Amino acid sequence: EVCASGQYISMSADKARRVIDQIRGRSYEETLMILELMPYRACYPLLKLVYSAAANARYNMGSNETNLIISKAEVNEGISVKKFKPRARGRGYPIKRTTCHITIVV
Repeated sequence: EVCASGQYISMSADKARRVIDQIRGRSYEETLMILELMPYRACYPLLKLVYSAAANARYNMGSNETNLIISKAEVNEGISVKKFKPRARGRGYPIKRTTCHITIVV
């Protein structure tokens, strides 16, 4: 097994899970086609991670990319960056920028 992980990706974990559920258990080539055609913003960082996992498998294990299968893909919540946006009458509204950690195993 070879893995690739991306940490502190600026995206909600729920939005990333929506895409991860579609690619779990599929072959490498099928995963690339799915990620390129899906209209979600989460697809681009996932595509980079799948490419990275395939490159790790080719370099470390010497395996061919046509034989790779996404065996495990998980999304965990990262930290939330908390900011305050100034509003009328001296008030401030909190803004939470959520992040996530994604791990892909081939």
